[in-house]
Amino acid sequence: MFPSLIGLLILALDIYAIYLVLTGSGSGGYKVLWILVILLLPLLGMLLYFLLGRQTA
Repeated sequence: MFPSLIGLLILALDIYAIYLVLTGSGSGGYKVLWILVILLLPLLGMLLYFLLGRQTA
């Protein structure tokens, strides 16, 4: 039961990260690259986006 809750949490955070990528500023190539990183590396990609990818305005 506990591992499935962790999986659901990671999925929800990945979906939120992809939403932030799509609604954020940046070129189309930037967005596609981050979405691919998040989809191919679900936990690591999401963490990298939250730490490095978000641009502060």
